[in-house]
Amino acid sequence: MSATPVAPPLQRIATAREQGLVGCECCGLVSQLQQPMARRLPRCPRCAYVLHPRKPQSLQRTAAYLLAAVVFYVPANVLPVMATVSFLGTDEHTILGGIHELWLSGSWELAVIVFIASIAVPILKIAALALLSYTAHRQSLWRQRDRAGLYRLIETVGHWSMLDVFVVVILVGMVRFGSFASVAPEAGLLAFGAVVIATMLASASFDPRLTWPDSVRNG
Repeated sequence: MSATPVAPPLQRIATAREQGLVGCECCGLVSQLQQPMARRLPRCPRCAYVLHPRKPQSLQRTAAYLLAAVVFYVPANVLPVMATVSFLGTDEHTILGGIHELWLSGSWELAVIVFIASIAVPILKIAALALLSYTAHRQSLWRQRDRAGLYRLIETVGHWSMLDVFVVVILVGMVRFGSFASVAPEAGLLAFGAVVIATMLASASFDPRLTWPDSVRNG
């Protein structure tokens, strides 16, 4: 009988952090750090940006920005974002009310775009970043590649985050202006902008390298 071949054991792969390699967050240059100095932070030799093996307090800052986004999300969708003033009186408009009016008027495509940009995307982005932060905090090994792909998707969507601001433009366009009319911003617009900024800061604060904790030995 022939012996069953035995698979060789997996070799441990040294991480870049263990080899002293650090990538600059500003210009992307990879540098090899020497022995750390007590009173001097290492800096990138190309752009002089401070080098960190991991983003300082990444999870704490991400959680703080996510909490701020959740706090501002409710008034952003409940309070009016603008008010139209004319000789007929003052009419206030919320994002949800605008979506409803667009749908009733037959502009279903615009209603769907506004709903995705102002309601669905912020909720999904907050939920995805919360999931990434929680699993990174637990040093979970669950579906690491999928989580890395989820972060790349968030980064891709993040380039279009300011698209939400154009929701107000769409709401303005659906108003029938008379001869004498004016538009005034309301508190909901400020809260809406705060949600966009907070989610962008949360995404920028999260360190995707935390998806791969130091406990992983085989890459």
